[in-house]
Amino acid sequence: MRTNTTKNTMILAGSLALLSIINGCTASAKKEAVTAEKKPVIATFKLEKEKLSTALQLPGELSAFQQVDLYAKVSSFVKTLKVDIGSEVTKGQLLMTLEAPETNSQLAAAQSRLKAQEALYTASKANYDRLYETSKTPGTISKNDLDQAVARRNSDLAQFEAAKASYKEVSNIRDYLEIRAPFNGIITARNVNLGAYVGPSGKGSEFPLFTLQEQKNLRLAVSIPEVYTGYLKDGHEVTFSVKSMPEKIFTAKVKRLSGALDLRLRSERVEIDVPNTSKELLPGMVAEVHIPLPANASTFTVPRKAVLETAEGIFVWKVVGNKAVKVNVKKGRLTDDKTEIFGELNAGDEIVTEPSEELREGNVIKP
Repeated sequence: MRTNTTKNTMILAGSLALLSIINGCTASAKKEAVTAEKKPVIATFKLEKEKLSTALQLPGELSAFQQVDLYAKVSSFVKTLKVDIGSEVTKGQLLMTLEAPETNSQLAAAQSRLKAQEALYTASKANYDRLYETSKTPGTISKNDLDQAVARRNSDLAQFEAAKASYKEVSNIRDYLEIRAPFNGIITARNVNLGAYVGPSGKGSEFPLFTLQEQKNLRLAVSIPEVYTGYLKDGHEVTFSVKSMPEKIFTAKVKRLSGALDLRLRSERVEIDVPNTSKELLPGMVAEVHIPLPANASTFTVPRKAVLETAEGIFVWKVVGNKAVKVNVKKGRLTDDKTEIFGELNAGDEIVTEPSEELREGNVIKP
């Protein structure tokens, strides 16, 4: 009887132990299921290459195709004014005349010296010619007399040439008393009045007499950031607008590229020729330039939110074996929703679409 009781007790204890083990396994399975349910599901995508065509918006400045400040070459007084601000002039047109009485005296003196030297040369040349003709008869003229006549003629010729050069120099200075337009354009500034003293130095030289601009053609200067310099070529077409006419779009073509970067701005200066026969545009206007950047080759592009920029650098998160791996990248061109990236990546890599800053290296990711 006691043996049966002991046996029943042992059977009951074994049943309770087995039940406890089963309950423990069930609880563990439930805990793992809950943990799996709590593991976040993170959106990812497969990395692929594509041609990214973008556009760049940059400010630019319009300037005259040609511009020159005209100054006085000699000290003088303003005698006549032929033009004023806004006057359209043609190449070679007389703009103003200056008066310098001492220049007229210098010219008269140079002219007198020229005539005197010309007379001396004419006389010495005639004397030599006569002696030379006479010397053809043997014994009539000594060799020494003929040599002296030659020397005198050559000396007078040199003096005559010097007098001509001096006269020409003074004549050129007198020509500077007439200010003429070097090219077709518009007078945009005038800083003198009749009777004003002007000159190359001193009080009359602070400001130019006139400023002349060619406005039928303008230059549009734009500084292209270093990252975009390889996309813009000579002849590419761009569009732009100005604040005074925001509804109108102007079209022009790239004409000149500097071929070097500005060391301060790290950008390349590009000039665009702008026809302006209607004179709607004015030098000095600021333009908003729209520059298309065509795709040269296929590159990796990702959604803009896939790229994180922190104090540690610029990077994306790649999924390798369901774990997060940080990959440093460099950014290229941007569009409204995509970014061009460069780094140690391959086509087909799985990239986190919208990573958070809490994501860490080695975190388990359920794509």
